[in-house]
Amino acid sequence: MVFRKPPDGGWGWVIVIVSFFTQFLCYGSPLAVGVLYLEWLDAFGEGKGKTAWVGSLANGIGLLASPVCSICVSSFGARPVAIFSGFMVAGGLMMSSFAPNIYFLYVSYGIVVGLGCGLLYTATVTITCQYFDKRRGLALGLISTGSSVGLFIYAALQRELIELYGLDGCLLIVGALSLNILACGSLMRPLESSSSPPPEKTCVDVVPDQYFVYHEKEKTVEENISILEKGYIDEKCVNNVPDCKQDSILNKNVLSSININEKDTYKKKVVEQTNFCKQLAKRKWQLYLTYWKETMVLFKNKVFSALFVAILLFDIGGFPPSLLMEDVARSANISEDDYYMPLISIIGIMTTVGKLVLGILADFKWVNTLYLYVTTLIMTGVALFAIPFAKSYLTLAMLSGILGFLTGNWSIFPYVTTKTVGIEKLTHAYGILMFFAGLGNSLGPPIVGWFYDWTQEYDTAFYFSGFCVLLGGFLLLLAALPCWNACANQSSKLPPNTYSYKVASNA
Repeated sequence: MVFRKPPDGGWGWVIVIVSFFTQFLCYGSPLAVGVLYLEWLDAFGEGKGKTAWVGSLANGIGLLASPVCSICVSSFGARPVAIFSGFMVAGGLMMSSFAPNIYFLYVSYGIVVGLGCGLLYTATVTITCQYFDKRRGLALGLISTGSSVGLFIYAALQRELIELYGLDGCLLIVGALSLNILACGSLMRPLESSSSPPPEKTCVDVVPDQYFVYHEKEKTVEENISILEKGYIDEKCVNNVPDCKQDSILNKNVLSSININEKDTYKKKVVEQTNFCKQLAKRKWQLYLTYWKETMVLFKNKVFSALFVAILLFDIGGFPPSLLMEDVARSANISEDDYYMPLISIIGIMTTVGKLVLGILADFKWVNTLYLYVTTLIMTGVALFAIPFAKSYLTLAMLSGILGFLTGNWSIFPYVTTKTVGIEKLTHAYGILMFFAGLGNSLGPPIVGWFYDWTQEYDTAFYFSGFCVLLGGFLLLLAALPCWNACANQSSKLPPNTYSYKVASNA
């Protein structure tokens, strides 16, 4: 398949629009699952830790399965994957309305919806990158706001639908809305060259037809020769019965003379195929070894190792507020009359603002993106420590806005990764980091919920969350201090593939 040069416009803007709405429709409910979390607590009567697994799986399973999602999009294309994933998201949401217990929700909402979201995220990013080159950053920034806008709208929408139609009706309607992903996916036209020449025949295609006789129904050489012999004799017997015996004897003599050459040719082909399979297996094994060697080299970089710890701790501590903030407000006995807007909606709209503002700041030459990212981590930890002291809707709303804005640091995370490992290792390093981010998303809310089940209050849980985020931020700051470069310069012998982070003025 031959791809044209990215047009940086044209149909690409249609791709941006449908990708925006795809992320809006698929991530709206999972990100705003905090509204559903309250209803599931009342409906099933399970502990907060066990119930929190539903939302954490829906948001973390897509990141955990990111390698599988990438393989699917590379193998089948963005449009088929988007359409199939639309059925997964819609079907998972609709099945969740019939959930008899919390364990059913783990599969229907947590795994099915979560995996569908992961596939859709990979498909939208891939097709957008194919259509844009010079404006790729702008295009990716626009489609990434779809999930944040979905969080803002779905938080209020699901609350209203629950009041009107109940929890089951809400999930059915939200699932039906998700079917619009099919229309968006059908517009993801692949960027192919219409005048691409037909591919040249491979070595397998140009092999004579007589060779393929030997492979039909996995017969041996002797069986194939006997079939040819029998067919030739039968044809002669039908056309000229008196000469049947004479031709049969003659034909046997001819085939017996060819038999040895045919056997040698077949054996040679088998040997060639065996050697090819051995070489292919050896090459694959070498690729796996190279992958793990490169992974070990990445972890020799102290900043990358600190970044891996920081993203894991950040998602363990920083993700729970988007899921549990509504229950925090209910636990603080805040009156519904003071509830002007769902706290999750505030988190969603401020996340959009944070992505845009932090992304713009990262483009300034005088801003070091690593220190900017560390600042967001430390401020997030401080905000989490302040949640137990918030006893009114106003203070919780302010903290929700601050946490939402700081969560927008996802927009600068690729900048930080690129600065740390280099553009040539970005894909490898980013895949590893996203896996651990998904692990943190999956573990964070249940851990906080278990703390509540253990202490019957959220104070200890958010102290733990704040400590995790602060620890990750300070470890990353310590690893990136310029003094390490001075020590590295004084060292006379350095390992050949060891990286050192040099603090620069731009990303």
